[in-house]
Formats: sequence, structure tokens, C-alpha cells
Amino acid sequence: MNLDAVLLALLAALLAAIPALAWAFMERGRANRAEARALELQDAAARLRVMEEQEAKNAAFLQSQAAAAIAEQVMKRADETFHNREQLAQARLEAQLKPVAETLAKFQEQVVAVEKTRAEETGGLKEQISQLLQASTATQAEARKLSAALRRGAGVQGRWGEQTLRNVLEAAGLHNRYDFDEQTSTDSEEGRRRPDVTVRLPGGAVFVIDAKCSLNAFLEAQDAADEAAREAAYMRHAQSVRTHMQGLSAKAYWDQFDQGSPDFVAMFIPGDSFLAAALERLPELMSEAMDRRVLVVTPTTLFALCKAVVYGWRVEEQAANAQEISKLGRELYKRLSVMGGHAASVGKALEQAVGKYNAFVGSLESQVMTQARRFEDLKVDHEGKALAELAPVETGVRPLAKLASDGEAAEPGRLAALTTQVR
Repeated sequence: MNLDAVLLALLAALLAAIPALAWAFMERGRANRAEARALELQDAAARLRVMEEQEAKNAAFLQSQAAAAIAEQVMKRADETFHNREQLAQARLEAQLKPVAETLAKFQEQVVAVEKTRAEETGGLKEQISQLLQASTATQAEARKLSAALRRGAGVQGRWGEQTLRNVLEAAGLHNRYDFDEQTSTDSEEGRRRPDVTVRLPGGAVFVIDAKCSLNAFLEAQDAADEAAREAAYMRHAQSVRTHMQGLSAKAYWDQFDQGSPDFVAMFIPGDSFLAAALERLPELMSEAMDRRVLVVTPTTLFALCKAVVYGWRVEEQAANAQEISKLGRELYKRLSVMGGHAASVGKALEQAVGKYNAFVGSLESQVMTQARRFEDLKVDHEGKALAELAPVETGVRPLAKLASDGEAAEPGRLAALTTQVR
């Protein structure tokens, strides 16, 4: 019994275990299949990874190739853009620099022309300098001759000073023997005086010019060997000018002419350098000369003084012309008055003639022409000649209104006013 029970128990256990074993085998198979599937999936994943890696490599290679192509295209486009921009910048720069180039070309042409002109002028300047040097040499030679001539004596210096004085007077517009006289003689209590030049002034006045200044000391100073000798010669020259000025003042030329003459005498020194050398040693020389009624003049100052004299003569001539114009105006007005009277008489005669003519025409029309026209009514052959119509003169004579009595009184006053304006 026990064995059967055991067997039954075993059988029951086996029967009970069969589903579990079946399920276990099924699960085992399922696990094996899952494991195989997992292995397959792992292989597929490995192959997929390999494929992805290959594809990634291919994609990277393609991307690198595309990037290289794109970079090449970008570089090519950049090169083209840079080239185009460079050409555009070059064109703009050329357009901007074209006026500068034209200006530089014109400037170069002007420089060439200026250089050519300068070369020509330089040649002319060299020639002029050469001529100037020759003229300077000739002037120095003439100056040495003049200096040698002036050293011969006071007579030569006096003649040179008188000629220089004459040249200045004529350059100022004064005429010899009309506006000034040379070497005239005058009598005084001290004896006969003989001034170098007497210049006539408007109104009959005159003033005297003396040209006898000694220049020996000045010429000695030019040839002095050292500074001390030169200064001593210049001092003698200044003292000589002062001595001559004092002697000229003592002659009192102004007392020998009319009261209207100026109370001074002009002491002419024929060069500004001569006076400058004297004033440098004696600065008070001019003031002292003025106090002694001596006017120290050089060619420059004497020229201005004589120009004032010429202007005075011109003013006096204009005043004389104004008086002559006044006389001519009065005479012209008188003659116009007489001619106006004649014109008024002619007008009156014309007016009377017109009245007589109109009376004659009226009498002819009323007394004669009416009888003459009766011949036409009687068919008298008059040979085609008709009687003319005689019209009276209606136009009157214009009176001379400006010749009224009040106008005659007003015109001389107007003429006097015009004469005053001319003066």
C-alpha cells in the first residue's frame, strides 16, 4: 500500500510537475530564443555601428569635400570680389587723381616755361649787370674827374654849383629870364651886391639864392689816410659851411628888394651828402641859420620850394584869368543887351509888317477880288489862270521875354557871382 501510495504520489507529483516542466522548457526555449535574438541584435547593432561609423566617415569625408569646395568657391568669390573692389578703387583713385595729374602736368609746363623765361632773363640780367658795371665804372671815372676838377679852385666849384642850381630850378618848372635871373647886381650901403640867382615871386616879390659854398674840406676828407685826418677835414668842412652862412646873413639881401619880398636868403649846397656831413658835426647849424634868416637848401629841398613858387604863379595866373573872364563877361553881356534890343525892334517891325499884310489882304479880298471874279461870271477867257486865295497871316511874333527890365537888372548880379566862383 505504501508503495502504491508512493507511486501514486510520485505519479501525482509528476503529473503536477509536467506543466511546470513544460513551462520551464518553454521558458528555456524562450530564453534561448531571446538570447539568440539578443546575440542577433548585438550583431546587428555591431554591424549598424560599423555602418554608422562608415557612414559617418563617408559623411565626414563628403562634408570635408563639400566644405573644401565651398571654401574654394568662397575663396574664388572673395578673390573676384577683392579684384573687382581693387579695380573699382583703382578707377576711383585714378578719377580722383586725374585733376591732380592734369594740374601737375600744367604745373610742369609752367615750371618749364618759367625756367625758360628765367634762363632768358638771367642772360638779360647778366648783360644788364655787365652794362651796369660798365656804367658804374664810367660814373666812377667821371666822379674822379669831377673831384679832380673841383679841387682846382673855388671858380670851378662855383660854376658847378651854379649849373646844379640852374638844373634844379628848370626841373621845378621855372624858366630863365622869366621866372628867375642869374648874376643880377644890386646896390646897397656896403656896395654893389651880385647874388647868384634871384627868383621872382607872385606880386613882384623876389628871394635870393646863393651857390658859393666851398667843398675843399669835404673833398680832402674823401682822400684822408686815416680816421683822425678824415674827421678833422669834416670838421673844417662844417666850419666852412657855418662861416659862409654867417657871411651870407651879414649881406642882408632881403633889405635890397621890395617890402613884399621874404626876409630870408637861400644858401644852396649842391649835394645832400655835403650838408649831412656838416650837420653831423654841427647839429645846431640849421637852427642857427634860421635865426640868421638863412635857409640852407639842397637840390631836394630847393626843388620842393621852387615847386611852391610855380604853384603860386599858377594861382596868380588863374586870378588874372578870372579878372579877364569877368571883363569879357561884362562886355559880352553889354553886347547881348544891344543885340537883344535890335532883335526886339525886328520883332516889332515884323509884327507891323504882318498887320499891314493882313490889312492889304482884307482890302484886296473885299475891294478887288470881288470885282475880278465877276469876269468869270461873264465867261471871260482867262487862259486857265485862276485867281489865288489869299489867306491872312495868323501867326504872331514871339516876344523876347528875357529882355525885360527886371531881367536886365538881375543878369549883372549873376555874372558877378559867376566871376566870384571862377576866382
